[in-house]
Amino acid sequence: MRFIFSFLITLYSVLAFAQLPEGFVYAKTEIPSILVDLQYCGDTNFVGETIEGYNANVAIMTKQTAVALKKVQTELEKQHLSIKIYDGYRPQRAVNHFVRWAKVVNDTLMKQQFYPRVAKKNLFIEGYIASKSRHSSGSTLDVTIVNLRTGAELDMGSPYDFFGRESWVANTNLTKEQAKNRQALQAVMLNNGFRNYAQEWWHFTLRGEPYPNHYFDFLVE
Repeated sequence: MRFIFSFLITLYSVLAFAQLPEGFVYAKTEIPSILVDLQYCGDTNFVGETIEGYNANVAIMTKQTAVALKKVQTELEKQHLSIKIYDGYRPQRAVNHFVRWAKVVNDTLMKQQFYPRVAKKNLFIEGYIASKSRHSSGSTLDVTIVNLRTGAELDMGSPYDFFGRESWVANTNLTKEQAKNRQALQAVMLNNGFRNYAQEWWHFTLRGEPYPNHYFDFLVE
């Protein structure tokens, strides 16, 4: 009975993998040691609810992105560190969910936690939300670094998805430890084939991504 159960689990995993479009992979399949904590698969995010299209806590990305990210992970593991993925491939329907939410200006449930000094009506103007996302092309990641000895995320000076100057890569209002941690993340990602986004310390896109300006909409599951 146990053998049959194990076989069914394996078969399910294979079938789930087979449903991905050609050129896409699961992060944990390619990099088993990597950590995944998709913030949009729950309600601890700037919207305050599970985002449409996120049905499982699995990070998906293009094969090329996984190859580059594996180099990052290998380098960090030598220091007893690991990448944690907050978001990878993002369905277009999830982006549409963000847009609908942003237009309801009186829904500010998560304002104090994620955008205390930015008026919700200005989230589009200031570049925090857009109708199209690089994530939907499959080669953009939101990540941080975790200390494997303690299990704690390194202090980057602001939380993930915090909308404000505190999250800008060029922010200098940081402690020495926070600045060191941010520099470490930027260096390891940029040195292994990624480029950053100036307003979000966690956001990186693969240089020479295979599907630029192609916005996929398959489910994260």
